[in-house]
Amino acid sequence: MSASVPFRLLRTSVFAVVCLALGLGAHLFGGGTVSAGTLAGGLVAAFAVAYPLSGRERAFGAILPLLGGLQVVMHVAFSLAHAASPVEVVAHVHSGLMPGLGMLVAHAWATGLTALWLARGEALFWAVLRRLAVRLLVLFRPVAFTPFLPACTAEPPVLRSAVLRYVVSRRGPPVLVDFG
Repeated sequence: MSASVPFRLLRTSVFAVVCLALGLGAHLFGGGTVSAGTLAGGLVAAFAVAYPLSGRERAFGAILPLLGGLQVVMHVAFSLAHAASPVEVVAHVHSGLMPGLGMLVAHAWATGLTALWLARGEALFWAVLRRLAVRLLVLFRPVAFTPFLPACTAEPPVLRSAVLRYVVSRRGPPVLVDFG
């Protein structure tokens, strides 16, 4: 099932914003700063990369490398745009473009969890669309009307009650037994 343009735009926008928020959050958490122009460029880059791939459902195996690659691009862009004074360089987790081991682990962990979250959201989104399509098809399907079949006018047969051979009835209050 492929998506129409509004759905593709919605899905691509969600992916781009999540990717940008993940990269920005990690960068700010590490002590860096980001300009508004760099944020806009990162959002446009994430949107441009994700839009061609948003035509159909994607699984975790497709989302993870895309999100990981975009995180590398965002990291490099944010690091290059980081106008740091000597005090900020000391406070920042890494210096230059090469992150420390802690930042790599944090990026990998956050990227993996976010990719898993996006993949589950993607599966849920497409499942809802499939169920909605089935419901709408059932609701609006034409009713089969054939004037050549005779109308059923016979009455249903009368059902007889069946006598059960072995019945154990324990319904109601207990029976009083007289031992006298």
